Formats: sequence, C-alpha cells, structure tokens
Amino acid sequence: MTSTGTTPEPTTSEPGGYAAARLRLLQGKARSGPSRRAALATLTDHWLTALFDTAAGQTGVRGAALVAVGGHGRGELSPRSDLDLLLLHDGKADPAAVAALADRLWYPVWDLGLALDHSVRTPAEVRRAAGEDLKVQLGLLDARPVAGDRGLVAAMRTATLADWRNRAPAHLPALAELCRERAERQGELRFLLEPDLKEARGGLRDLTALRAIAASWVADAPHEGLAEARRVLLDTRDALHLTTGRATDRLALQEQDQVAEALGLLDADTLLRQVYEAARTVSYATDVTWREVSRVLRARSARPRLRAVLGGRAAAPERVPLADGVVEADGEVVLARTARPERDPVLVLRAAAAAAQSELPLSRHVVRRLATASGPLPVPWPAEAREELVTLLGAGEATVPVWEALEAEGLITRLLPDWERVHCRPQRNPVHTWTVDRHLVETAVRASSLTRRVGRPDLLLVAALLHDIGKGWPGDHSAAGEVIARDTAARIGFDRHDTDVVAALVRHHLLLVETATRRDLDDPATVRAVAAAVGTTTTLELLHALTEADALATGPAAWSTWRASLVADLVGRVAAVLAGRVPEEPEPAGTGAEQERLAVEALRTGGPVLALHARAGTRDENGEPEPVGVELHIALPDRPGVLPAAAGVLALHRLTVRSADLRAVELPTGLGDGPADLLLLSWRVAAEYGSLPRADRLRADLVRALDGSLDIRARLAEREAAHPRRRGTKAPPPRVTVAAAGSKLATVIEVRAQDAPGLLHRIGRALEGGGVRVRSAHVSTLGANAVDTVYVTRRDGTPLPDAEAAALARDIEDALR
Repeated sequence: MTSTGTTPEPTTSEPGGYAAARLRLLQGKARSGPSRRAALATLTDHWLTALFDTAAGQTGVRGAALVAVGGHGRGELSPRSDLDLLLLHDGKADPAAVAALADRLWYPVWDLGLALDHSVRTPAEVRRAAGEDLKVQLGLLDARPVAGDRGLVAAMRTATLADWRNRAPAHLPALAELCRERAERQGELRFLLEPDLKEARGGLRDLTALRAIAASWVADAPHEGLAEARRVLLDTRDALHLTTGRATDRLALQEQDQVAEALGLLDADTLLRQVYEAARTVSYATDVTWREVSRVLRARSARPRLRAVLGGRAAAPERVPLADGVVEADGEVVLARTARPERDPVLVLRAAAAAAQSELPLSRHVVRRLATASGPLPVPWPAEAREELVTLLGAGEATVPVWEALEAEGLITRLLPDWERVHCRPQRNPVHTWTVDRHLVETAVRASSLTRRVGRPDLLLVAALLHDIGKGWPGDHSAAGEVIARDTAARIGFDRHDTDVVAALVRHHLLLVETATRRDLDDPATVRAVAAAVGTTTTLELLHALTEADALATGPAAWSTWRASLVADLVGRVAAVLAGRVPEEPEPAGTGAEQERLAVEALRTGGPVLALHARAGTRDENGEPEPVGVELHIALPDRPGVLPAAAGVLALHRLTVRSADLRAVELPTGLGDGPADLLLLSWRVAAEYGSLPRADRLRADLVRALDGSLDIRARLAEREAAHPRRRGTKAPPPRVTVAAAGSKLATVIEVRAQDAPGLLHRIGRALEGGGVRVRSAHVSTLGANAVDTVYVTRRDGTPLPDAEAAALARDIEDALR
C-alpha cells in the first residue's frame, strides 16, 4: 500500500474533528442566518451523539437519553451559545454509572471551552424541578432528544407539557411578573442605544415567553412579522458573537459598525433601525398576547359563577357605545356591528380617539380590519378627521398604546406618509430616551398637559407631533421639518394661517432653549432677534409650551428648573418687545448688595473674594431632585487670565459648570480709593460627586493659579491620565463658529465640543492668547455634548472685526483639537 502523504482529517466524533468542523462552519461565507444555526445544531448533535453512544457503552447505562433544551432544543445555536443539556435516565441504573456517564459527556464539552448548562434527572425529578422553577419549565418546553432512549424523552415531554397546560392559570401570571421585572431592569430594546438583544423587552426572552404562552393553549401570539423579527435578532446576535469573539448579547456602540458590516448593512444606524423594528414587532405581539391571556383567565375564573347565576347559559359581553361606529366590549375597543370602515374613512381616527379617551386598548382584530378595509382620507382631510387626530393626541399617556397599535399595522404612515422617515429611527445622543418617532408621540403627550396655557391647543399638539419630523432628511432637521410640517398641516385640513403657525413652530422649536442657555439675555440684540423670528404673541405662547414639552419628552437631562427659569425670562422679554416696548441698551453692570460686599472686600485685599450659596433639594419639572450645587460669586481686580484660571480651579475641584457670567463692574462713588476695574464672575456649578469644596480652598487655589504657582493644565492632564474616561465611538471634532449679528456690543463665539473636565479652562486660555476681553460666558451641556458661548470684545470694548473674529474661532478650534 502506498501512502498519499496526507493525514486523514479527524471525524466529528472526535473533539478535534468537531472543533475543526465547527470553525469551518462559522468562518465560511456560504451559510449564515437560520441555515448556519441549524447546521451548527446538527453538527453539535452528531458530536454529542457519538460521545453519548461511546460513554453509554463504556458505563453500561441503559434507559438514558441526552436531551437538548432551550435554544439548543430549538435548533438555534449561535456561534457562542451555551449548550443546554439534560441527561435523562429512568432511575434503574447504578447512580455511580450514571455519574460516570455524565462525566464522559460534560468534560469533553468543557475541554473545548464551550459554555455548558447541564443537569442529570429522572422524569419524576424533571417534573418536580419544573413545578418548582418556572425557568426550568420554560427550557423544557423546547426539549428535543439528541441521543439515547427517545421513548423516555417523548414520555417526559408529554408529561411536562401536560403539567404546563394544567398549571397555566397559576404559572402564566408568574411568567408575566418575570417579564415585567426583566423589562424594568433591562429597558425597552427598541429605545436603547446599547440594547441587550436577549434580556431587554422586545428581545429573544420575550419570544421564548410567547412560545410558552402558545404551548399553554390559553392564547396565541399574532404571527405576522414574528418569524422575521426572530430572524433579525438572532442574525444580529450571530454577527455580534463572531465580531467580538465573546458570548455577549449586548450590542455596544463601539461594535455596531462592525456588526452592520458583517450583516451587509449600510451603517450602524441601519442596523439599529432594523433591530428596533424587530423589537417593536415583538413588543406589540407581547402586549396583545398578555392582554388576551388576562382576558381568558379572567373569563375562566368568572365562568362557574356566571353559569350558576344564569342557569348554565353563557352571557354575551356587554357592548357600550363610545363613538359613532365604535363600542367597548370585554375591556377592548371594537367596531359596532353596523360600522362600515370601507365607507367611513374617518373611522380609523374616531376609533383611535375613542380608545385613547377611554383609556382602553384597541382590539388587534379591529386594527387589522381597519388596515385592510378602510379607504384613504380625502386631501385635505375633513374637519372631523382633523378634530379626531387632535383628540387622540390630547389624551395624554393613553395615546401611546393606541398609536403603537395603529403603527403596527401601517395605519400611521398611511395617514401621515412622512412618518416613514422617522419610524424606528435611532437618536445617537444619550440625552434622548426615545427613538425619533416615539419622541414625537411623547412630546404630544407632554404637550397635552400644557394645553390650558395656550389659546390654540390644537396647533400645539400637532406641532408637538411634527417638531422633529425633519430628522429623516439630510441637513438641518428644523429647516427640513418646516417644509414637511407645512405640507402635513395643509394635508390634514388647517387653513393657510394655521399652517404658517405650525410651520413656524417646527422651524423654531429649539430657538427659545438655545437662546436662553447660550446667549446674553441682557443684550437687546438677543431679544430682538427672537422677537423677529417668532412674530406674534400667539406663536410665542405656543413656542414656549412646545419648548417645555419637547425638553420633558427628551429625557431627564434636558429640562430643569434652571432651564425653565431662563426660558421664562426670555419669553417675558420677547413678549415685551412684541407688545411694543423697546428693550433698553444695557448700562455698565452695577452691583447689588452681595456684589457690592464682594467688590469692597476685593478692593481692600487686592485679591479674589469668593461667596458660595449652596443649592440643595431643588426639584425639576418631573419632581426629581436636581444635583446638589452652588451659586459661586468671585470678585477680583481685573487682570489677564481670570477666566481660564477660575474655570481650571473649578475643574480641579470636580465642579461641573452649568453657567458662567463674567462682567466688568463699576462701583458706586465713595466705595474706595483703589482701582475701579473689577471683575465679577457668577457661576452656577454642581459637584460631580461627593461634597462641595470649601470656599477657602477654592480661593487659595485661585490665587495660586493667578500667580502661576499652580499649573492647572498639568494637573488636569495628570488626572485624565490616571482616570481616563470610558471611550465609546469616536467623538466628532469640535466646531467653533462666529454668530452672525449675534450682538451689537460684542462678538459672539459659539463652541460645540465633547464635554470634558477643563473644557472651559482650555477655551479661556485660547481667548487669552487671542488678546480679547470676555464680557460673559454661557455654558450649556446636554449629555456628552457641550455648547459654550462667549461674548468677547477688543481691549477697548468694541466688537472684533470679521477677520479677527474668524481667526479667533480658528485658534480656539485648534486649541481644542
């Protein structure tokens, strides 16, 4: 016999052969998705079967079987999935032989580094464990024989399924509670920037729960789209496992681009949108199914009593009229028997409004019938349709589940075609709690509580629904949204004047909060610019309410009593201008009692004087406590380097700057013979963590920073090197611009950058290097993004020429890079 010179490839029955075949399968491009998961399960089954047959022969155990449960039982093995295995035996073999059989099965799995969840039980022990542990029961619902006595497995499956169905009235409420607790811990998958594909609500765990409900024969989930949603979530997890090389279910930001590429998708946003859509399908099916479970269990518990009362006759559910063609039956909103959706295009909105106003769910069957039978609304809409939409939006929290039901069947995009652009669109900003579409609905919910403050609540609610509709288009979303909002408002039947108002609200929905937090409100140019953009007191009133609703619907970091007070101050000033009162040019800043005391002390000592006023216990608009903080006032003789020195000292003491105001003050005559050129810095700061620093320590470090004995730049660099912040996706570069026509008194420089300790210190150093004076600074931080606005002049107090302003902006940008 002649040798071929090659070594035969090991078979999959050997650990090396299985490992090699598994690696080829996972690295191959020919298979992916369900085909690869099934192939991996089959490959694993063949290996485990060979292990079992060999081990059973060696130990002499009969009446035993190897059973796959959980995901392995369903044949859905992802690259890094655990192997969930049960060694089932009839209890007749010697326990030592059974233990030896188990060892010969488990150790080869561990030797290959595969995660293993294992157990050894008799059928009686299986039933007892399932009765005591709901998670065990759920895994057994997908039990599948791999090797050994298949009759033993079939009998066990029959018994456990029967137990599950018999105990459904007790076990399903417990399962519902488990799902609720998990959702509270993990959040809604479709709104998370870094979702857990398995544990978050709308993920793979919920799909398992839906299978369990179906197995109980109590209710069944709506099947439309569920199979595709499962495929998307599993495919994403497969790509995540292969990309990271880890058994992880969390889709982290830094891995999303690679996962998208592995799946052949355009980018990470496309990936997230696809995952969100799948999660939305699962969440909606989950809501509908659990509602049906509750209805069935409620009916079962009431049936014996009703039969006793009615003499065996079943009672028909009472039907309570809610609106024309709409009734309540058995806790849901359904159509009246005489309703004809094919002849009544307004019925969709009428039923939705009635459901939201009654705080009742829309029946899934009704929504499907409306989706298939309803005709299109005429354009422009009739007045009734527009009024029903406003009624739906004004129902508050009850609007959300009704809107979700309409969206699940495509009715929202049929009513509002531009909605498709924002559907499930992610917002890559941790400040935002919701996707774009859900944020719009949540803004309308928030606006519904503010309708008593405005004369046209209908315009407020519609503008709230549309204010970010431009985020589905390139460019400035406010400008794009204005065009879409104008078209939509006309489509739903508003006249030209009302359409103009809605369009203006969408165009300027960020105007008030951005101006209030980033501009000097004492500068008449600021107030005049807002008044010119708003135009009328009616629009101003609506814009004020929309600003608050938008911020409250964004997330807890977007609104506070501080922001609310700044916006209210701006609105009051703009209202005065619109009423015909011309704002006076600001006089040189004077001093109040506090400032006067600090100024006198600064003149006497020739150095900085500080005053701290603690702020604690303040609550925001949601009733949540705001971070403990202080109002910090510093007075000192005017000199170069004050802003970077003060900002650097605050950063060293881990104080987060919320706002900053730096002004030259003039003292009243007779307060002293020293120099009158004083600077007053007013800060609003909060402790990053821990307690607030003492004023004397702040003053001592400020003195050292001003005389050069404290190197703030080096100290900040040391701290950053010792405790680097976690990095996710690479932050965009800083952007520094000159605000055109921002002020007649100063040049307005706006800095947008990633927030970081010492950012204002670095900006101040760049300004000092440019040889300018800082009149005031306004700090606005949302999540990881900072927008700092500074008003600067030449040394003689005049605004900078355009060329100098542009050069200064470039210098600041270079310093921040």
